[in-house]
Amino acid sequence: MLASTVRQGLRTASRSSARAFSSLPARAAQRSNVGAGLALGTAVAGYALFESTRSPVLLEGPKTIAGEKGTVSERSFVMIKPDGVSRQLVGKIVSRFEERGYKLVAIKSLTPSPALAKEHYSDLSARPFYGSLVKYITSGTPVVAMVWEGKDVIRQGRRIVGATNPQDADPGSVRGQYAVSVGRNLIHASDAFDSATKEIGLWFAEEELSDYEPIAWPWVMADN
Repeated sequence: MLASTVRQGLRTASRSSARAFSSLPARAAQRSNVGAGLALGTAVAGYALFESTRSPVLLEGPKTIAGEKGTVSERSFVMIKPDGVSRQLVGKIVSRFEERGYKLVAIKSLTPSPALAKEHYSDLSARPFYGSLVKYITSGTPVVAMVWEGKDVIRQGRRIVGATNPQDADPGSVRGQYAVSVGRNLIHASDAFDSATKEIGLWFAEEELSDYEPIAWPWVMADN
């Protein structure tokens, strides 16, 4: 409705300006033209403000650093833990996500600080194993932090990784194939869109995330 009102204002102001030039004496035309010009300027400014406030909402949607939930821009945080790095399983784990069709948009190897590890596992702070988990993650062997992108990557990423306890994991999952102990279960993956948003923002700056399209992307992500 606002857009319709503004457009009507533009048309009215334009007609007023034309009449001012064609049917009034010169001085009256000047006064009328000033008024019409002000009306036209106000209408244009109002329409521009309307468009500027409307467009981002319609064009971008509810995007965060984790992309947009339920679309091909959805992202998940995945971390290969020190046991996965020590066992030289990084390449095999990366291949699982690549072969499924997901896009790697960020990756780095680092030894987390205690502060970073505590914040990452803050939801487990009341659990009895919290202290030993933080100590293990910060022990000196690096982790490999990654961000993967693609349709339903959070939910499907959890399926690729497998159940937290490898004894309960599907045989074809990472944990089901390569792990036997819950204390050495190789890998972490975001379990929800909110946690992906938090974890990606915690481990990566926005400028560390690449924006590109693999050559086979349409062949993997298209619905038709």
